[in-house]
Amino acid sequence: MSPVTAGVPSPAISESLRLALRGLAKSVVIISMIDGEGRRHAMSATAVTPVSMTPPSMLFCVNRDASSYFTLVGGADFCINILAFEHLELARQCGGGAKGEARFNTGAWAQDESGVPFLSDAQASVICVQDQRIPYGTHDIFIGLVRKVAFGDGINPLIYTNGAYKRISD
Repeated sequence: MSPVTAGVPSPAISESLRLALRGLAKSVVIISMIDGEGRRHAMSATAVTPVSMTPPSMLFCVNRDASSYFTLVGGADFCINILAFEHLELARQCGGGAKGEARFNTGAWAQDESGVPFLSDAQASVICVQDQRIPYGTHDIFIGLVRKVAFGDGINPLIYTNGAYKRISD
């Protein structure tokens, strides 16, 4: 038995965890990719973390109901665009405010040599080759080997906590 099926948590535990995680402040990113037919896809996310520096790698988690899920399952390479506070509206658009190609109507989007879209004015853009996919519960974990990193100007991260976008203030 896997840990997910070994003991199905009660709805009360799931809700308690959801409430606890509202206090876990996370940087907001946009995961961008291109599918096999050349269509661009983008989604806002906070479930992102480095895996290793040797080899340089990153992971993120995607709900199987997400519109970009099937593009990722198809093996798409991706970019993790780390957003600055100035990207607040773009985060909202890619978080469900817009659909499909309309998510690219705002923002300084470019493409790398392999066609992966990236936000050229992001705090940083981490372009990855998809390496692994691990199904777990309602989500899949995608691991990418870092191929390239580009930096914007300065650090002013867009943060998500307690159900709202915030900025760090000193």
